[in-house]
Amino acid sequence: MQIILVEDDKIYADFISKALAKNPGFQVSVFSSAEDALKIIEGNLPEVLIMDYKLPGMTGINVFEQVKTKISPSNKVILMSAIDDGSMVLSFIQKGVRDYVIKDENVIEALETIINGDEEYFFK
Repeated sequence: MQIILVEDDKIYADFISKALAKNPGFQVSVFSSAEDALKIIEGNLPEVLIMDYKLPGMTGINVFEQVKTKISPSNKVILMSAIDDGSMVLSFIQKGVRDYVIKDENVIEALETIINGDEEYFFK
């Protein structure tokens, strides 16, 4: 499974990419800016696109709005943020974001749950 991670914090990007890469079926590519990632995904969305909300330059939601017409049921676009703000999350949902993960101690588990299609996990 091709995963593109867009995260400007190199240490956090390494943490997430190494944790996800423990799954032999995951191929993780990391980009530090939305602009760099867009150059790659303009033609083809990866199976999974994980983006930090707050990036230098374009934000994760800006990228989402650019690619949302290309999102098919086989793609997962996950927005991440350290900000736990209900009104911000509601604005993301209103724009069409289906998957949002808070950067906390459960971030890897939450990402893997969404990637593996086990969203029911969140409603247990």
